[in-house]
Amino acid sequence: MGLFGKKKETAEAVDNTRKSKGLGRRILDLFSRDGGREDFFESLEDLLIEADMGSSVAVKLVDHLRETSREKGLKQEEDIIAELKSVLKEKVKSVELRPDPDRLNLFLILGVNGVGKTTTISKLGCYYRNQGFDGIIFSAGDTFRAAAVEQLHIHGERNGFRVVSQGHGADPGAVIFDSIASAKSRGDKLILADTAGRMHNRQDLVKELQKIDRVIKNNLDGGNYKKILIIDATTGQNGRQQAEVFHEAVGIDAVIMTKYDSTARGGLITAISMDPGLPFAYLGKGEKPSDFVPFDPDQYIEEILS
Repeated sequence: MGLFGKKKETAEAVDNTRKSKGLGRRILDLFSRDGGREDFFESLEDLLIEADMGSSVAVKLVDHLRETSREKGLKQEEDIIAELKSVLKEKVKSVELRPDPDRLNLFLILGVNGVGKTTTISKLGCYYRNQGFDGIIFSAGDTFRAAAVEQLHIHGERNGFRVVSQGHGADPGAVIFDSIASAKSRGDKLILADTAGRMHNRQDLVKELQKIDRVIKNNLDGGNYKKILIIDATTGQNGRQQAEVFHEAVGIDAVIMTKYDSTARGGLITAISMDPGLPFAYLGKGEKPSDFVPFDPDQYIEEILS
């Protein structure tokens, strides 16, 4: 069956099942609604917004799909879905984030409070060690919260990673400086550095991050420096706003998404890939080490549209 003429189903019946279905299932439900082509695309735009792609991204995607479908004469469900997948594959960005074995690496972990920065540092450390990379240390740069320093020490002791820290309220730039000096003296190869994320005081946060950024650039001596943003999948469009703030402050190299669930509102990855245009490196899907996986754009698209 094509886009029109399928069995009729009321909009109310479709809406009642939205919350229990993934994006792909809900898109298929649109084909069974009584309406024309334009009604379909308008409803599709609404679904993409609900899936956390945001209004501007949803409009761009649907406009492209509408025009392409008209040019190619697409009417079959499978053809329209295939075209949407093709468009998403062009937009969704990924990056391989691996330490350089021949240089000192510093991965600066950024993000607002509560997104899982400290836990992600532990998972990253375990992941790279399991991949055969040794000489990993943690740097407790979130000195704004004493609990963050303590938590990082707990993760370090539990998993066998050395932690460089100072007291609560210390200059985070000084902690990062000490971490670089310590890694050089001991021959370590990867520093995973925590940072504060108090977005309620945006100007001070940006200044602090820019200072840390200068300290690293001035002392890493040609090392491999990456700035990695942690985004909580459940934060919706706030996640994209966070990406914009951090990217504007220091320039983000890669994004890691925590609490990811493809069955619900996974469109935030597409939104951030398109605006501000950041690539994703890993997904955190749960608490187990096996739940921390490299980001695969093809698998992601198949999951959200399954």
